[in-house]
Amino acid sequence: MDGERDLGDIGFGYRPRAAYACDPTRSRGRLVDEVESPTRTPFQRDRDRIIHSTAFRRLKHKTQVFVAHEGDHFRTRLTHTIEVAQIARALARALRCDEDLAEAIALVHDFGHTPFGHTGEDALNEKMEPWGGFDHNAQSLRVVTKLERRYAEFDGLNLTWETLEGLVKHNGPLTDAAGNCLKGQLPQAIRDYSELHDLELDRFASLEAQCAAIADDVAYNTHDIDDGLRAGLLTLDMLEQVSLPAGILRGVRERYPALDPVRAGHELMRRQITLFVEDVIATATARLALVKPGSADEVRAAGEAMVTFSTAMAVQEKELKAFLYRNMYRHPEVMRVRANADTIVRDLFDVYLADPKAMPEGWREGLDKASDRVKARHVADFLAGMTDTYALKEHRRLFDHTPDLV
Repeated sequence: MDGERDLGDIGFGYRPRAAYACDPTRSRGRLVDEVESPTRTPFQRDRDRIIHSTAFRRLKHKTQVFVAHEGDHFRTRLTHTIEVAQIARALARALRCDEDLAEAIALVHDFGHTPFGHTGEDALNEKMEPWGGFDHNAQSLRVVTKLERRYAEFDGLNLTWETLEGLVKHNGPLTDAAGNCLKGQLPQAIRDYSELHDLELDRFASLEAQCAAIADDVAYNTHDIDDGLRAGLLTLDMLEQVSLPAGILRGVRERYPALDPVRAGHELMRRQITLFVEDVIATATARLALVKPGSADEVRAAGEAMVTFSTAMAVQEKELKAFLYRNMYRHPEVMRVRANADTIVRDLFDVYLADPKAMPEGWREGLDKASDRVKARHVADFLAGMTDTYALKEHRRLFDHTPDLV
C-alpha cells in the first residue's frame, strides 16, 4: 500500500545472508573433528552446547552488579547474558549476518566471570599476578576448551573456530602483526590455544562477534540503570542530568504527563535500547556500504570495527558510562559490599593454595607434587567457577567469620 515501508528494509522478517556474513557451511571447523549434525548448522550446535553446559547454569547465581540475595528482581549474569543474546540476534538479523553465531558468542561471553562480578576478578587477578594474572575472557576460553567435561572424546565443548574467535576477539585484535600484545600481557590460555588452532589474534573478529560485543554495551548501559533505580541508588531526577536519558525522559513526560515513576523508568529502558540499536544498525550499514567487504575474511582484514555507535551516540554513551561509574558502581553501599566480597575471594584463594585438600573431591587430586604455577591456576579455575552462593558457603565452612554482603 502507498506510504507503507517494506518491513525487510528495517530489519523484520527473513533476509538472505550477506556475502560478508559467516557461512556455517564454510566453517573452519573444530579442534577435534566431528561428524556434522544432519539437522543443525555448526553454529546452532555451538549455541546448543553452550546452553546445556554447567557453566551456563552457574551464571544464574553470579553477580552482575548486586549480589544475588539482595533481591529477586536484580539481574544476574544469566539474565544479563540472555538480554545480550536477544540484542545480538536483532543486530545480526538487521545486518544480514548469521544470527545463530551472534547468539552463541553472546551466550558464552561471560563464562569466565568469577563470583561477585568484577570484584572477584580484580581480587583473583591480584592473587594470580605471580603466575600470569587472571582475565575473565581468557577464563571463558579455558572453560569451553578444557574445564567443561561432558564428552567422551574431548575436554571442553569443542566449539567451532568462529565461535572461539568471537569469544576471544569480540572487543578487537589482541596483538599486532608481529605478535606483540596490544594491551598489557596476552593471557597464556589464549596464546596456548591459538598455537593449536590459530585464532588470528592480530585481526578483527567477524561481524557476528562485533554484534555480540556491542550488544553487551547496550544491555548493561540500559539495564544497570533499571537495577540502580530499583535499588534506590539512582533516581529519574538524577538521570535528567545525563544527555541521553534526559532527552528520552522529556519525550516520555510530554506524552504521558501523569505517568508514575516506575512505568516512566520502563519507558526509558525500552526507548534507550531502541535508540542504541537503531543507531548501531544505521552506522554499521553505512560502514559496510563504504568498505564493501565481500566475505567474512574481508571483514576481519578491514582494520576497523564495522559495528559501532555513531560518533554522536558514542559521546552520549561515554557520558552515561561515566555517570553510572560515579553514581552506581562506586556508590558507598556498593563499595562496602564489594570490599567484603573481595575479602571472601582472597581468603578462599589463600586457604586453597596453602592446602589443596581444602577443595572438594575432584579438584584436589594430583596437586601434591604440582608446581606452584599449576597449583595456583587450578585454584583459580575452581574459584572462578563458583557462584556467589557457593563461595559464601565455602567461606562459612572454612572460616569462623564471613563478611556480611547484605
